[in-house]
Amino acid sequence: MSDLAITAAAYSGAYAERADPRWRRLDQAAGRMVAPLVRRRKAWGRRNGKFVRDVAEAAAWAGGLDEAAVRGAAVELGMALRRGGFGDGAVARCFALVREVAGRTLGQRHFDVQLTGGRVLLDGMVAEMETGEGKTLTATLAASAAALAGIPVHVVTVNDYLAQRDSEWMGPVYAALGLTVGTIVHGLDPGARRRAYAANVTYCSNKELAFDYLKDRIALGRRRDRAGLQLEKLYDENPRLDRLLLRGLAYAIVDEADSVLVDEARTPLIISGPKTGDASGQEVCRVALSLGSEMARGTDFDIEGRSRQVRLLAAGYDRIDRVASTLGGVWTRRRWREELVRQAIAAQHLFQEGKQYLIRDGKIQIIDEYTGRVMTDRSWERGLHQMIEVKEGCEMTRQIEPLARISYQRFFRRYVRLAGMTGTAREVSGELWSVYRLATARVPTNRPSRRNRLPDRIFATEDEKWRAVADRIQAVHREGRPVLVGTRSVRASEHLSMLLGSRGLEHQLLNARQDADEARIIADAGRQRRITVATNMAGRGTDIRLAPNVAELGGLHVIATELHEARRIDRQLFGRCGRQGDPGSCEAILSLEDELAEHFSGRLVRRLMGTGSVRRRPGTRTRALGLKMAQRSAERLHRRMRRDLLRTDEHLATALAFSGRSE
Repeated sequence: MSDLAITAAAYSGAYAERADPRWRRLDQAAGRMVAPLVRRRKAWGRRNGKFVRDVAEAAAWAGGLDEAAVRGAAVELGMALRRGGFGDGAVARCFALVREVAGRTLGQRHFDVQLTGGRVLLDGMVAEMETGEGKTLTATLAASAAALAGIPVHVVTVNDYLAQRDSEWMGPVYAALGLTVGTIVHGLDPGARRRAYAANVTYCSNKELAFDYLKDRIALGRRRDRAGLQLEKLYDENPRLDRLLLRGLAYAIVDEADSVLVDEARTPLIISGPKTGDASGQEVCRVALSLGSEMARGTDFDIEGRSRQVRLLAAGYDRIDRVASTLGGVWTRRRWREELVRQAIAAQHLFQEGKQYLIRDGKIQIIDEYTGRVMTDRSWERGLHQMIEVKEGCEMTRQIEPLARISYQRFFRRYVRLAGMTGTAREVSGELWSVYRLATARVPTNRPSRRNRLPDRIFATEDEKWRAVADRIQAVHREGRPVLVGTRSVRASEHLSMLLGSRGLEHQLLNARQDADEARIIADAGRQRRITVATNMAGRGTDIRLAPNVAELGGLHVIATELHEARRIDRQLFGRCGRQGDPGSCEAILSLEDELAEHFSGRLVRRLMGTGSVRRRPGTRTRALGLKMAQRSAERLHRRMRRDLLRTDEHLATALAFSGRSE
């Protein structure tokens, strides 16, 4: 779609969005091979300097403008962009103006590589920029150009903290250009949300944005034509246009695009309401949990480690039938009682406090497995949340039923223009193209990387691993360097904290229990002799700056204590060190009893790693190969789960449309 067509599309309806696209498999295969290559070549030409030189030539013009003249120039550039689209000439002048304004208001001028990244974003692509290269500042270039052209811009982040921080941090740049900025965080009332979305640029988290869109879908129903909605205002005291939160889906810049568009895409977004006629009360859950605790794994049920699904066996079915014969109510229905027992077994064996959830103020709060942060006001569906509440002795909330649902895949590809930025995109570049038609362009670093990746160390047991981790932390601490240790769960971080405490090593602990202190803890993590133990929440959207004299000591040292189920998450953690040309080092200290090895190791992989009944002890390189194979297996499974969710969502959307209902 041309730039002019895209600009016009933002005004073509009362609620701008792209029709839900569905690409055939042959189109996906051909597009995956051809289109990204074409776009990468286009981006490579820009990286070679032409566009950057155009911006440099306009720098003298921008530098000679006073405050009032900057506002006037911004208005003129906006008109030029509306008339002629996003051609290099007008965009180069716009970027030069934004860079000049950023230097005056923030004391930060965009680097040349950030100009390249901004152009990639404006082209509707994913800019792969190394961690620490200033993606937040880069986004202001594309966001300002689009906003001046009259296109509503959503800058999407992974949580409310980053949305608030980035909007306040970058706000002076937009204000100097005469643009308004809105911020969406949890807890805003509908009026405040409408005002925030009415701004030229709106910073928001992916969850808040998607749920607001679903609320708009419920309000709009099936009829969304401009004439009908405008006519409704003449006779309806509460027309739908006045109830909407967003102005539509015109242009989104997604920060940490791989996390939002790929990792989060495994879970559908569902707006729910209280369920009527709820039969699974507290006593029913207690009976199910009691029955589940009496059943033996391997005899009555089995758990498929990769998919984390409970499968009842013949003996289990017989046991449930015998118990149900003495009970009444819901237990008389075969499908209901079997589902209750499956949920009870899952609650007892697959969901553990400190890993999948926390208990705060007597409530169950879900932990995001990719970021380590608590997801407020989220709950598991189909009665699982209530089952866990009863298991932990919490007050049982009322079960809910879905009112509207959509997957992240279908939501984000409805944007008229979509772009993203992340430090880790190459592993999922094919999926980004096949699902969203987003090509990926690699943006070089501003300074050469000085990060030193040390060899992995792999131990047979977890106890050996944790002793080695504590020894390594102590050794680096003696050198005076700061240390950041990444763990996969709250429980693991607290276990390591206990080990360090027993050795008298002072440290900071950052996990979902301390998420309110995240900014302070991360701000201090680059100080001399500082030890920070963190879950994955330290790997996204945070910047660890080295204190004076730390660079001379070797910079920050990062230790990964377990591989994640996606290589990208490991790279995000290692990217905390060696930023912007600073020195730094990183290493992984692992064990063959880690969750990844246990759940995703097939027979061949277990033989390679020397686990199970194999007596030989393979070397570290062979064990490392086995763990990498297990990691690739996990990635394939999750990719398949995302694909299946998208197909299910598309099928459900077709069924609802046929029945005359909306999403």
